[in-house]
Amino acid sequence: MTVAPGTLVLAGTPIGDIADAPPRLVEELTGADVVAAEDTRRLRRLTQALGVTPKGRVVSYFEGNESARTPELVQELLGGARVLLVTDAGMPSVSDPGYRLVAAAVEQDIRVTAVPGPSAVLTALALSGLPVDRFCFEGFLPRKAGERLARLREVAGERRTLVYFESTHRIGETLTAMAEVFGADRRAAVCRELTKTYEEVRRGGLGDLAAWAAEGVRGEITVVVEGAEETGAAELDAEELVRRVRVREEAGERRKEAIAAVAVAAGVPKREVFDAVVAAKHAGE
Repeated sequence: MTVAPGTLVLAGTPIGDIADAPPRLVEELTGADVVAAEDTRRLRRLTQALGVTPKGRVVSYFEGNESARTPELVQELLGGARVLLVTDAGMPSVSDPGYRLVAAAVEQDIRVTAVPGPSAVLTALALSGLPVDRFCFEGFLPRKAGERLARLREVAGERRTLVYFESTHRIGETLTAMAEVFGADRRAAVCRELTKTYEEVRRGGLGDLAAWAAEGVRGEITVVVEGAEETGAAELDAEELVRRVRVREEAGERRKEAIAAVAVAAGVPKREVFDAVVAAKHAGE
């Protein structure tokens, strides 16, 4: 007798306030055959707060064992099990474990569904006061300074609103890098401890936010950055273009590459930036 495949359920969990837990989460926690959790200790605290006890088997599913555990969970699903995947906060697979399991389940024609829940991305976007009609989620930036700058330069001309996650240890450096690449006046919002007791949304230009963050920022952080203007960036004067080139050169970038990067970020022809650099050089001679 052939057993019909089970169902993989991705469940959103509260990003702060436990009262935000969707009612269906309680149903799934008590009804799943297997509960795969990013952190079983965090899951225990969640279930205790909700007053429920999972009836199924609880296993860990985090970055360190994701590759090895995915085949095991797929076999459970193929055997007809209902597998519930939860991460520490928010939706699984959005900068959290889950993508590998979803991809593997889809490949095996296993049904995948979701219990919608809180999302730091959408919550921060809605609270930012910035355009929400078009946006893109960029996740975490690279830890190394050079790689971080390179990633930011890739989206310097992006017209859509940008959303990032960042750690408390790197938020100051990240905002400084954003101000350098996007411009100090580019509007942004730093959303901290969303839905928690000490929730804070700090809005302003990237330069001002970088100065504020230099004093230290604690908590879970989401950064929302205004997209590039179609023509506003092109209005930069020659002095500002030269300054941006110098900043990149001082960071170790070759002048040719710096000129090209500044031109892309500013939305102007490379020749215009080149001419500004040459004129500034001659003026200083």
